[in-house]
Amino acid sequence: MNQSHGFEQNMSQQLRLSPQLQQSLHILQAPTLELQQLVRQEMAENPVLESETLDVSLEEERPEERAEEEFDREFDQLSQMDEEWRTYMAQSASRSPRNAEDEEKRAFLYDSITNPVTLSEHLLEQLQMLDCTPEERQFAEILIGNLNERGLLQTPLEDLSLSLALPLPKLVRAKEIVNGLDPAGVGAADLQDCLLIQLQRLGREHSLEARILMHHLEDLGRRRFPQIAKKLGVNVEAVDKAAQSIATLNPRPASAFSISPSHYINPDVIVEATQGKFSIVLNEDQIPRLRISNLYKDLMSQGAGTEVRDYIRGKIQSGKFLIRSIQQRQETIRKIAEEIILRQEDFLRYGPSQLHPMTMSQVAEVVGVHETTVSRAISGKYMATPQGVYEMKYFFTTGYETASGEHLSKVSVKSALAEIVQGEDRSHPLTDDDLQKKLEEQGMKIARRTVAKYREELSILPVHLRRSYH
Repeated sequence: MNQSHGFEQNMSQQLRLSPQLQQSLHILQAPTLELQQLVRQEMAENPVLESETLDVSLEEERPEERAEEEFDREFDQLSQMDEEWRTYMAQSASRSPRNAEDEEKRAFLYDSITNPVTLSEHLLEQLQMLDCTPEERQFAEILIGNLNERGLLQTPLEDLSLSLALPLPKLVRAKEIVNGLDPAGVGAADLQDCLLIQLQRLGREHSLEARILMHHLEDLGRRRFPQIAKKLGVNVEAVDKAAQSIATLNPRPASAFSISPSHYINPDVIVEATQGKFSIVLNEDQIPRLRISNLYKDLMSQGAGTEVRDYIRGKIQSGKFLIRSIQQRQETIRKIAEEIILRQEDFLRYGPSQLHPMTMSQVAEVVGVHETTVSRAISGKYMATPQGVYEMKYFFTTGYETASGEHLSKVSVKSALAEIVQGEDRSHPLTDDDLQKKLEEQGMKIARRTVAKYREELSILPVHLRRSYH
């Protein structure tokens, strides 16, 4: 009983030492923009911190600054406590072996990230709730799959009808269904149709705005208000007011969503190729560089009062811990990135089809940290490679072993699946069972339900929606 009480007390003591460690973990996990905000907040609260204009490291401080030696020892003590805490957590975890269900939950935890809802997902979810026939739903799904980045139809209904051998009246009915979904104007044939649909939603289909859009869209675009007013028999002020009203409508219904992510990403790591070999460079342009202000160091050395010295001592210790935590963050990211390019050289040379299975525990063992540290370090971080910019988490994937003993990642399997579908005969498209057999012929033995799952993740339509009738 005493031993149990002592164990609980020891664990409680370890957890009570966590304020600085929690800050360090937060810094490790924070994306660059969040780190910038955190540093700005710390600088506002800690007067001893200042921005560094030159690349000056802590090791280059003057030897006469003896007052800081104590703070170095205190930081080392905190680091040691952190090491003891990690050791304790690793040991306690090893005492309870994980079963298959635990591993699955754990993998889900590490692999889960919050992704923005795409326009297609948003529309399909609404479609499932509508009272329409299965055939109408299938035709509506075809149109949803045919939307461009603005949320408008990228192919006219007449062309779709001819290319897919589908009855035009049914496609027209499907368009009416899609046009009734949120956001207003989605699935429109063109800009004019998009804006008119929005006016109709507002009960203004017979308004001056609607008349201008239906008959004078070109003049409106050129702001020929007098000509429009003369043709419609109204005054210029009315046309101007109608134009202002039209300007409040949304010409891009998909703007609040993302059919495919296209936002600008500033990578944290850059992979460079030199004479056939790959190396990494940390993109530290946006990482704040901090140092302890010499003003406060001088106050310490000039024999300030006890109360002032205690205050400055605390602020310097806090500032140094922040600086060291940022340095540790960068070093951890660097080590992980180096291990990634070492294990994923084939990907860097040949693309996603050559991505190899790689787990966080494998990298953690080499880097010398716990896998939760790897998970935190790569969270929200991006790597620029010869194949494009990828989230660092992308490179961590489970895989399959082929009949020949070769290990393939899920990405490689998906790539092979997409290639098979791309080369299929559209008049006789492959079922999921057929796709499973094709993959097995390439040495990839996976379940049919997994094939269906990957097909859906690749946004490949079911067999009946891929069939062409001409």
